[in-house]
Amino acid sequence: MHEFVGMSRRKTLFAALAAAAVVAVGLVGLNSALAGSGSAITGFGGKCVDVSGSNSANGTAVQLWTCNGTAAQQWSTGANDSLRALGKCLDVAGGSTVDGAKAQLYDCNGTGAQRWTATGGQLVNAGSGKCLDASGNSSADGTRLQIWACHGGANQQWALPAGTPTASASRTAAPSATKKGVSTWAFTGLSDAVRNVGAGWYYNWSNNNDSMPAPAEFVPMIWGAASVTDASLAKAKSEGTVLLGFNEPDLAGQANMTVEQALSLWPRLEQTGLRLGSPAVAYGGDTAGGWLDRFMTGARQQGRRVDFITLHWYGSDFSDAAVNQFLGYVQRVHARYNLPIWITEYGLINFSGTPKYPNTAQITSFITRTTTQMQATSYIERYAWFSLPAVGDSVAYGLYRDGSTPTPAGEAYRAAG
Repeated sequence: MHEFVGMSRRKTLFAALAAAAVVAVGLVGLNSALAGSGSAITGFGGKCVDVSGSNSANGTAVQLWTCNGTAAQQWSTGANDSLRALGKCLDVAGGSTVDGAKAQLYDCNGTGAQRWTATGGQLVNAGSGKCLDASGNSSADGTRLQIWACHGGANQQWALPAGTPTASASRTAAPSATKKGVSTWAFTGLSDAVRNVGAGWYYNWSNNNDSMPAPAEFVPMIWGAASVTDASLAKAKSEGTVLLGFNEPDLAGQANMTVEQALSLWPRLEQTGLRLGSPAVAYGGDTAGGWLDRFMTGARQQGRRVDFITLHWYGSDFSDAAVNQFLGYVQRVHARYNLPIWITEYGLINFSGTPKYPNTAQITSFITRTTTQMQATSYIERYAWFSLPAVGDSVAYGLYRDGSTPTPAGEAYRAAG
């Protein structure tokens, strides 16, 4: 898989681009004032943050309730800026970033959906950048808690134990750029093509874009084990607020890493303080016992942070069924890990049979239908077609021949979002 020249460029891009140092930026979370046996968090109407029915099952509603001193209202801080009660974490359902996403209790997993910082009396969720909020501006018993754009109203004010510090803005907040992005390597007209296609972000399988700047957010990547160095991580940290993890570690021709090796290096990526995407497996992200499943299991057991799942997908069925094959895979991965999704490579390519590529009608239909549905799916935060250049060996699947000349696929992708 991924053997042709355009894709193989990804294996060497990271080594060809220079690294540089950057001053560290830390995160401030909730402190030990909530540690130990736990303390109440009071809010609107003097009511307490409460786990419905004192039930510790995953998905149990978190609500307002008259303060009663029970374990369902005793909250303590844990690893990764989490808030815990009944042995589980305060979580945003589905890792959602939309206004109205419900607060719930869930197994602690270190994701942005479970990271909270206190600032100005508000509790800000790192995964969304939004505030814990009493829905309907109500203080009645049973009022469901949710996330909502921070506005400082009384239903977003929470009284924490004395000594809890004001938090700095989290660098693990969900991104605000448009969903649509592109993967790319250097080609003539790159910057103009990024602008013309309307991409809100781009990446190049490397930790920097020094040799290929463009008018969109650049997202760095730590490609594999060899790029986990102080210099490479510092350079990535200087490039933005989001970091992509290892590239197809499940393939010998790509990052080629064992799960154990990836987990041992992961703390180095966490230490950047950047919002962090999982390793991007080539396939099987929805498979129990697969590479990604074993990595995420190990990450949970070790208290490691993964803020969103990064996926690649390529389909060899060029019929209309490809749309549901792709989106069904994405949905199954989301259901397994309960995290936001970034699709950083996707396309229609038959790696082992003929025809190798779809015809114009097939590729444009697939792009139009998939982008429409991804734009409407809240848990899909970003997506990137593989890839922007339609030059040389990538003519059959790329989007732009130069800075202003899209292929039919490029025209369809430009119309998205």
